[in-house]
Amino acid sequence: MRARTKPRPRTKPPEERRDELMNAAQRLFLKQGVRPTTIEQITSGAKVAKGTFYLYFPSKDEVLAALGERYGQEHLAKIKAAIAAKPEADWQEKLATWARACATSYLDSIRLHDIVFYGSRPRTREGLVDNIVIDHLSELLCEGGEAGAWSVDDPRFTAVFLFSGLHAVVDDAYSKEKRVNRSRLWQRAERLFFREVGILAS
Repeated sequence: MRARTKPRPRTKPPEERRDELMNAAQRLFLKQGVRPTTIEQITSGAKVAKGTFYLYFPSKDEVLAALGERYGQEHLAKIKAAIAAKPEADWQEKLATWARACATSYLDSIRLHDIVFYGSRPRTREGLVDNIVIDHLSELLCEGGEAGAWSVDDPRFTAVFLFSGLHAVVDDAYSKEKRVNRSRLWQRAERLFFREVGILAS
């Protein structure tokens, strides 16, 4: 006798359906902007009924918030992956890698960044500095300090300063150059990071 095949589920798992709605919204936001995009277009892009949208998101703003959270998680994952490839005890290279990976990821996704964080609602002061990427840099500075790689009086203060400064110089370079000289940008960012923690770059 032939073994019974397990029937396929008729509906997708909630996490998968939510991701499909977010992916459809992201494509539309990048193509035509946030304001012109309708919920009907998002559900059509995700191939679901309009009512399904409201099972996952109360409004279009909530989709933006979810995309912003996902952006931060993916941004941090790229930084962590880059650092994981470096020698465990090479704190100087870890810090340089953090700066390079953060700047690179930001440049590679700058349009999406601007849409999800500035697409409709103005950002709060807390939102500018309360994020997992700054938390990770703060932890790195703490760990490096404990290992004797550098001396930082206030890791959180320094992390906010470096993160905000790095984003500002990337924005400045992006606004002035059609094609940003990434190698030069990395070198300058690394020097600033080293200087802030008391490392003399060679």
